[in-house]
Formats: sequence, structure tokens, C-alpha cells
Amino acid sequence: MAAKLLGGFLTGSSGLIADGVHSASDMATDLAVLGGMHLARRKADAEHPYGHGRYETLAGGLVAGTLILVGLFISWEGIRALRVGVASFPGAPVIGIASVSILVKERLYRRTARVARDVDSAALHANAWHHRSDALSSIAVLLGGIGGLVGWGQADSLAGVVVGFMVAVAGGRTLVRVLHEVTEGGVSPAERAVLEAAISDVPGIRSWHRLRTRRVGRETFVDMHVLVDSALSLVEAHRISSEVEQAIHRAWKRPVNVTVHVEPDEKAAAEGAT
Repeated sequence: MAAKLLGGFLTGSSGLIADGVHSASDMATDLAVLGGMHLARRKADAEHPYGHGRYETLAGGLVAGTLILVGLFISWEGIRALRVGVASFPGAPVIGIASVSILVKERLYRRTARVARDVDSAALHANAWHHRSDALSSIAVLLGGIGGLVGWGQADSLAGVVVGFMVAVAGGRTLVRVLHEVTEGGVSPAERAVLEAAISDVPGIRSWHRLRTRRVGRETFVDMHVLVDSALSLVEAHRISSEVEQAIHRAWKRPVNVTVHVEPDEKAAAEGAT
């Protein structure tokens, strides 16, 4: 951030100054994500019986919103510069600063995205894309610098329009994921198939229904009804429900909270009696 702002003021590059401001927003959202994840780690209490995982979700929404605003701002500035015919010839130092920024921020994106996938964190996924948006805005600055060297002063503005749109789209996609979780959305069809396979492999289950899922931060909540032989003892029925919970925990590699309601298979018992 400091290198971009200082380099922008010394070379007169408005694109590099804007990129420095973008880096500042990236640092601010880093702090927001850290705060959200810290709050999300608090244990469940009387007022939050399902834990505090939604703080992390809200942090992801904040980052997503910032991405959208930053992307639209970059595009708008590029469009405005093209309309008034602003030409930029910042010189070689801008190319060097932008190149270093691209390499560093892309590496941060890849590392953050990898961890986000491992722990299934919407906040980290959003923050990873904020790192990449910073790299993309630096690409715009780099192209502007190259364009200035070859005499095309509008290259920076045109690249900014395209990159800003890409950043806004990335923020929109992340915001959709955050809203899906906040509105009690369930897991994806592929993830549901994993749960169904785990449940079906447990011996002693006649059938099951009312499988429901939702996410609270990085923790997944699963509840269902399983039907067992009505002649089984309470101890045996409880053993089967425990095996269902263990099967889901083995199949689900991330934190999961499972509730199993056991019901007697009265229909099968009635058919057997007749």
C-alpha cells in the first residue's frame, strides 16, 4: 500500500494511487475477517445456542460488499477517464511496482483460497477474492504503464473498466453465497448426496426422511428422522442413532452437528401383523 501510494504521488499516476487505496481497503477487510472469525470462535451460550458462527458469515458479506463497491468504482473511474479523454503516461517505475503487487497478491489469493476451501469459510473465500481483485487492479495499472510507454494514454482507463467489472462480479458471487447461508440455505446437492450415502450405509435403518441441513459459519447442522424395527429395545434404537451420527462425522470432514430422531417403522409392523 505504501509503495503504491508513494509511487503514485511521485510519478503522477492516478491509477497507482487508486490501486494503493484499493490495497488499503484490502487491509481493512483483512481486519474485519479476523474480527469476525475471532467472534465466531466463541462457544454457544444461552442467547446463541447454535454458536456464533454467523459473525464469520457477516464478515464475508462485508468483504463481498466492499468488492462490489471497489469494482464499480474502478470501472466508473475508467469510464469517466475515457469520456473526458484523459491520457496517462506514468513511466517505468509504475510498471515495476505493479508487477511486484501482482505477484504478491496473487500468491496471497492462492494461499487464502486454499485455506478457505479446507475449512469451508465464506469469509475467507471472499477475502481471497479481495486479494485477487487487488492483483487485477494492479494488472490494469501495469497495462496502463505499458500503454503509456508505447504512446497509448488510454490503456490504463480501458483496462480499469474491464478489471473493475470482474471485481464486482466476484463480489456478487460471494454475496450470493453469504445470503444463501444467512437465509438458512442447505448444503449443495453433491454434499447432500454424501450425507445420504453415509446414512444409507448404517445397518438397522429401515428408511429415513426429513433430512434437513443448514450452515452456521463453518459448522454444518444436520437433523433427520430414521425408521427402525418397532420391536427393537430403546437401547438398540439409540445405538443405531449413534451409528448414524458417527457415520456422518466420518463422511463429513468439516465440523458438523447431527441430531437424529428415531421412529418405529409402524407401517412395516402393521403389514407383518396382517
